[in-house]
Amino acid sequence: MGSLKKRVEIQDQFNNFIMIADQQALTDNAKNPEKIQNSLIEFILDYLSVGIDPIKSNIFVQSHIPELSELTMHYLNLVSVSRLKRNPTVKNEMKEKNFGDSVPTGFFIYPVSQAADITAFKASIVPVGEDQIPMIEQTNEIVKTFNNTYKQNVLKRAKALLPEKGMGRLPGIDGKAKMSKSLNNAIYLSDSPDIIKQKVMSMYTDPNHIRVTDPGRIEDN
Repeated sequence: MGSLKKRVEIQDQFNNFIMIADQQALTDNAKNPEKIQNSLIEFILDYLSVGIDPIKSNIFVQSHIPELSELTMHYLNLVSVSRLKRNPTVKNEMKEKNFGDSVPTGFFIYPVSQAADITAFKASIVPVGEDQIPMIEQTNEIVKTFNNTYKQNVLKRAKALLPEKGMGRLPGIDGKAKMSKSLNNAIYLSDSPDIIKQKVMSMYTDPNHIRVTDPGRIEDN
């Protein structure tokens, strides 16, 4: 939510590109493509509802730009398997999704795909949450390797634009991970007041914090 707020704020400052990452979403939903197809309009409506202006921002669907897949293929030749394994964001998400050794290859290499999405538009600033910083770092590694390998200063380094303090990663309503549609532990913009109330009331809270005056426990709350 913090990075989405930033996207709205910077519309008047930069040439804004907002991608609906349907191919990336398929990396762990390949057996349920209808889910991704049906979510496209929902994602766009969410963006419009929070203030993204299509006159000020360029909104596009990832799969409609085949050059992104081509660029990903070039980058894959410059990144080792061991480097991808060390990416903390990928490691955390693989753990959250309980992939184990059955992680889809497309999901495993999505930091490389994300690097293509960023560099294709020569993005200098990328609004992200703190958990996505390793993705920006890996993108900049690819930029350096590509430019050195081909002796061309073609690709540009990107900088993470982080939310203000207190607007970072939101824990899921189950308290186990960050809010995510794929984990079904989020509050959505399209949720009705009744559904929102139901979700909020189901959130885990400190069982020992019965009264306002009782000392609270922050961990896992």
